[in-house]
Amino acid sequence: MSGHGAPETQMVDATGLDLVVVAGQWHDVITDGLIAGASRTLDASGASWRLVRVPGSFELPVTCKAALDAGADAVVALGVIIRGGTPHFEYVSAAATDGLTQVALATGKPVGFGVLTLDDEQQGLDRAGLLGSKEDKGAEAADAALRTALLLRELRDVTPGA
Repeated sequence: MSGHGAPETQMVDATGLDLVVVAGQWHDVITDGLIAGASRTLDASGASWRLVRVPGSFELPVTCKAALDAGADAVVALGVIIRGGTPHFEYVSAAATDGLTQVALATGKPVGFGVLTLDDEQQGLDRAGLLGSKEDKGAEAADAALRTALLLRELRDVTPGA
């Protein structure tokens, strides 16, 4: 399982941060599990947040960029892409991944990456934070976005030469 070796994390106090969770609409059982995991993590952190739904994973980058440009401190991108019998999987996976990387670099703000690229539906169910799941990738993506936003805030607050 890919989660082997994941660091142990404790809840962070992210009071004052504003995040947007951007989630695709495909594969709703898995996506709803990812949203629930992100929600639990964000609620426990004290950050304010809201959910925006987009048609699919291809639309995640542009929507995440709009949320960050509008003032969000970080975004959590959640999507599910399952391999099929055509090259579509590779195109959408690459576009979402590369696009979200570009968004983070262009805005200088964190993008929690919760886009599952899967060979089959069971892999998603195993990672969605559902009852019986082995991993909670929605919670992990939200935690990464929170921790990175707090770190960036700390780095910005450091006075050069101090």
